[in-house]
Amino acid sequence: MSEEGIPADGWEATGVRVVRGDALDVNTPQTPGMNRAAAIDFARIGARRLWAGTVHIHAGAGTGAHHHGPLESVIYVVRGRARMRWGERLEFTAEAGPGDFIYVPPFVPHQEINASSEDTLECVLVRSDGEAVVVNLDIEPVEPPREVRWIDPIHRD
Repeated sequence: MSEEGIPADGWEATGVRVVRGDALDVNTPQTPGMNRAAAIDFARIGARRLWAGTVHIHAGAGTGAHHHGPLESVIYVVRGRARMRWGERLEFTAEAGPGDFIYVPPFVPHQEINASSEDTLECVLVRSDGEAVVVNLDIEPVEPPREVRWIDPIHRD
């Protein structure tokens, strides 16, 4: 590395990287009911503060309850309808559709559910660390969950 912080290769091999959609790594920690595939992580490209990949949940399926330890997660819904359940007994629920973003704070027990009985739910997932932390939980969910409609502080009026 030079004094200016430029690597010896001038960023050729250490700069921007493109991970093709057909080259994702499916050898990631999994949660029953979903298929995760890594695009960006420490093992593949050296990302130290991000993990990014895809998530597919089959029609009518849902994941087991889990959390991601100290990591923050953002889910972007590409196709389908996502139903999220969260809380100590999965007592809260909300839905998101194509173009919507879902934020999952650290340590929050949650479950992703495909709200459609016909179509696959396809999402892009980004986490705040290069390691894929997944802690699967054994939770007896509250039925029925309570719907939560979140409105950010900027738009409350």
